[in-house]
Amino acid sequence: MKLPVFKNLAKTVSVEAMETALEVLEAYADSPAVKEPEQEVIGEMISNICGAIEMKQMMDEGMDERTAANTFMQRVMGSIDK
Repeated sequence: MKLPVFKNLAKTVSVEAMETALEVLEAYADSPAVKEPEQEVIGEMISNICGAIEMKQMMDEGMDERTAANTFMQRVMGSIDK
């Protein structure tokens, strides 16, 4: 998970476009021809896109970028600690 990637996607790409990208990546990763190293990269991309979607939704609800990023990362770190 890379916060700079979240910020860039949240600022430049619509939620609809990110959701479409997720569908394509998930379908691609499900192919039996995709090897494990490729699946790991795709998994990282999916994780980053999902984070960007959550961050963008917070920003669309009126939260500033920094607060949205901090809120998201605190939630992630909290779930890792559990």
